[in-house]
Amino acid sequence: MQRFAKQSASSSAKEFESDKALLAQNKIFEEVKRNLQKAKMFLKKSPDNLVTKSRLDGIDKDFKTAIDGVIINTGSAQTFRNLTATSKILTELQVKAAAIKLILDVHQEQLNTFRYKLDSLLSIPALFKFSNDSAVLTRYIGQIKVVAYQYHPIDSLLKQDLLRTTALLNRTNLLVFNLQISQEEISAYQQDMARNSFKREFANIWDSAVYSRPFKEILQQAEAKGMLTLIFYLENNVGKLFVVLLLILCSFLYIRSLKSIYKEQDLLTDNFEGKLVLRYPLLSAILLVLNVSQFMFISPPFVLNVIIWTLSCLCLTVMFRAFITRYWMRTWLLMVVFFLVAALDNLILQASRPERWLVLIISTVGSVAGAVIMITGKKQELREKLIVLAIGLMVLLEFGSTLANIFGRYNLAKTLFIGGFLNVVIAILFLWTVRLINEGLFLAFSVYKEQDKKLFYLNFDKVGKKVPMSFYFLLVFGWILLLGRNFAGFESVVNPVQDFFAIERTLGEYTFTINGLLLFFFIMGVSVVTSQVVSFFASDKHLVHDKQGKKNVMQGIGSWLLLIRIVILSVGLFLAIAAVGIPLDRITIVIGALGVGIGFGLQNIVNNLVSGLIIAFEKPVNVGDVVDIGGQAGTMKSVGFRSSVITTWDGADVVMPNGDLLSSHLINWSLAGNKRRVFIPLGIDYDSDLPVVKTLVSQILEEEQRILKKPSYAVLYDSFSESSIDMKIYFWVRDFKEAALIKSDIVTAINEKFKANAIKIPFPQQEIYLHNTVRGKEES
Repeated sequence: MQRFAKQSASSSAKEFESDKALLAQNKIFEEVKRNLQKAKMFLKKSPDNLVTKSRLDGIDKDFKTAIDGVIINTGSAQTFRNLTATSKILTELQVKAAAIKLILDVHQEQLNTFRYKLDSLLSIPALFKFSNDSAVLTRYIGQIKVVAYQYHPIDSLLKQDLLRTTALLNRTNLLVFNLQISQEEISAYQQDMARNSFKREFANIWDSAVYSRPFKEILQQAEAKGMLTLIFYLENNVGKLFVVLLLILCSFLYIRSLKSIYKEQDLLTDNFEGKLVLRYPLLSAILLVLNVSQFMFISPPFVLNVIIWTLSCLCLTVMFRAFITRYWMRTWLLMVVFFLVAALDNLILQASRPERWLVLIISTVGSVAGAVIMITGKKQELREKLIVLAIGLMVLLEFGSTLANIFGRYNLAKTLFIGGFLNVVIAILFLWTVRLINEGLFLAFSVYKEQDKKLFYLNFDKVGKKVPMSFYFLLVFGWILLLGRNFAGFESVVNPVQDFFAIERTLGEYTFTINGLLLFFFIMGVSVVTSQVVSFFASDKHLVHDKQGKKNVMQGIGSWLLLIRIVILSVGLFLAIAAVGIPLDRITIVIGALGVGIGFGLQNIVNNLVSGLIIAFEKPVNVGDVVDIGGQAGTMKSVGFRSSVITTWDGADVVMPNGDLLSSHLINWSLAGNKRRVFIPLGIDYDSDLPVVKTLVSQILEEEQRILKKPSYAVLYDSFSESSIDMKIYFWVRDFKEAALIKSDIVTAINEKFKANAIKIPFPQQEIYLHNTVRGKEES
């Protein structure tokens, strides 16, 4: 029995271990199947290696184009424009290569994770415990075959994908490394050029060239790099381009609306003197928006600037036709031609002897032409006198370009060459931009001083007749900035400023940058301005009822105004916080501090703010309603966060806290359709025929068209007073504002009707008797 017990215990233990191993094996097989299914789905969604390879080929091709003339085919010296264009292209290529590298890194890591999970599952010791039961063992071997059948194809695909991904990643890493090395080399060239701006790069222009590359290849290289920089920049600034197009459309609609007003009032003249902005609304809109909005584009390629300036020049040329004198029109066209030639030459990136001779000839002709214009020009015909200063600066810059070019200072010569002509064109464009903006504001201010949907609800009493002086300073700063971009030392001046704004600073546990703070205030400023622009729609000038008594469409917007402003400011606040990266725990601290402040001394302010929210949601009163609140009767002008404004019948604006508005007895005449019942008390003589009197009064009320027929009027006799029979007249009018006038007209009509029919309206009178008493006798 003891041997039997031991054998039974041993057999039971073996069966238990076998059952336990079987359960573990089934769980492992299920986990393996789930991971194989996930790996299979992952492989279906994995990046297309052919597409990735094509993208890498494209980057490699663009990389070779970028370094042409800088690292390969260098020539005897580097040029500033070539280095700048190459640096922009390499920066963009680095971004694209880094994006591909990130995708490949993540994909490789996920592939390794799947392989590690599968290998670790298939190496668990429980899989290698076999049952003594032949039937169970046979089933288990069948399961292993099924799992192996499913595992090997997916494992093979994972290995193949991993090999391909690793190969692409190695190529990408090498490409990223080459891009970084090339960018560092170009940065060194740029720094050296900035330190040696006046250094000789080439021999004198009459000496023989040390290195000569076919001019056709130089043009092809310039075209390829120019297109790359333009395409890359446009791809990254599609949103800004859309904003510019939207601004052009809005400006065009505004100027065209203003022109239509002048046409309706017959105020336009044939020569458009003082109204040049109205001559061609589309061209004016393009010119103004392009000149102002070009500063939205940070570090744009020169070819994009050339496109913007060329379009602006074409618009201004058409507008100048038959407006300025022939002499200055020819001068302007000459400057535009000089500028276009200089701009096209500046697109050539690598130096060559033919280009040096071209720059020499054009700069010499330009300096001579500018000197002639300054000496013999008809300055009395010039509409903008400051243009003479720009022409004088052009003469100095072009003369300096000529000297620098002759003695081998190629980069300095080319910088002065493009800067001279660019200075004149930009100065003229900016001067006329300010002039056209002033014209538009003055013309709108002159013909319309109230808000109107034709002019986008602009109030020119607030906008003014001229642009502020700060706008002039911004344009002068922009003019300096546009000229400075052409100099080699510009980046060395700008980069420290950018670093100052971008460097991270620590205050306690919070890290911030000045750029982040500026972005925070910018977003909040935009939110506040947008909120104020929206609040402009609540102006009492255009929130009135029309002649039929219907509410203006804008009154509906005014009723939701407070909610819209709250949403705008709230969204702006959270966007600003998110943009700066302020932690949420800091916000909770601020909210807690505000809670303490509210508990101690801000009850009234919070009460008014909450009352404003209640008014916004319940809307017991809307903007434009006729109200009577605590004896203050008038029209609701606005509903703000803390207080509301009521315009009284005397013309004064009463600022009432929202808490007082809710706690007072509010009478809203507009809530029920703006109609009102009018009451007229009347007394007639005792000798009057009452039915006739009632008929006469009813005739007057029937004939008056301004009195509502439903509800109907009522003529009632009330009581016998001391000197008359009192009656009451009730009737309804459509508009509360017309009640006093209609009541006055009805009283006048009743008086005339009663006189015509000999009906008297008595007034209170008394008879006085005097009694005299003489010696006990009464005499009267």
